[in-house]
Amino acid sequence: MKNFFHLNARSGVPMYLQLKEQIKTAVAGGALRPGDQLPSVRELAVALTVNPNTIARAYNELERDGLLIAEQGRGTFVSEKEPLLKEEERHTQIKSLINKVLIESYNLRITAEKLNAIWEERLKAWKERLRNVQKGDGE
Repeated sequence: MKNFFHLNARSGVPMYLQLKEQIKTAVAGGALRPGDQLPSVRELAVALTVNPNTIARAYNELERDGLLIAEQGRGTFVSEKEPLLKEEERHTQIKSLINKVLIESYNLRITAEKLNAIWEERLKAWKERLRNVQKGDGE
């Protein structure tokens, strides 16, 4: 689970927001299910090499939003509420992200062939990571 989240200090987006959005997306997409336990603040802060306050802020905001439930002495869990995004909304969000990648690729003068090669390499790595997480090796 800890390897599931990745933060980019250079993205211009605050790291707690990056984590918050990644958790929301994981829940909406079914990678995190109701009742799933998230890593502790300390564990995730160490794994992502960030200040624990960054993790705590993301968790607290998601708890306030009703997506997470913190249970004293037990941990933080995904609440039982419905996913945040319906399938159509998830598709719209992905299309928007793909469009951003295409625009950036054009601006960086990356050819369609090179972009496709990069895509295939990243997709292969992502599938491998999912297999490891599903087997329990990616935790």
